[in-house]
Amino acid sequence: MAINKEQKGEILRTLKQKVSESKSIVFAKYDALTVKENEELRKQLKAENGEYLVAKKTLIDIALKENKIEGVDAKKLEGKVAIVFNFQDEVASAKVIDTFRKTHEGKIDFAGGVLENKFISANEVNSLAKLPSKQELYAKLVGTMNAPISGFVNVLAGNIRNLVTVLKAIEEKKA
Repeated sequence: MAINKEQKGEILRTLKQKVSESKSIVFAKYDALTVKENEELRKQLKAENGEYLVAKKTLIDIALKENKIEGVDAKKLEGKVAIVFNFQDEVASAKVIDTFRKTHEGKIDFAGGVLENKFISANEVNSLAKLPSKQELYAKLVGTMNAPISGFVNVLAGNIRNLVTVLKAIEEKKA
């Protein structure tokens, strides 16, 4: 279905706005996805503050260039390519697609991405998808910071416990 210049202009404005607002971009090859599977993926991405758009590769290139993102040539990406934005977490979209592709084998894959205004390869996007989430990292940080305090409390509690044990032994000896 052909689109006119006005529609292309609107798509381009949308792409430029989303590229400028996003923290990361993932390019996904989606050759074999059905409409229902596409909708399912969109819902999962939306839950993680992501957005999945399909546009002509030429329009994607123009939007990226106008946002000063160099090194990307969407026309060279193989197959049908969707552009996936995330507006809050750099790795959330990659994680969602990685999980989705495990249940829909061979239907979707990484084609590359953009992080910190630089193109990254499909392998690098795959590595990003394997990173722990921000919440997991925060939990590990808090646990690490809390460990010395917990150890100190346990040492103090141990001394009190030993004192009670000694007093109990003295009491039993006198009785």
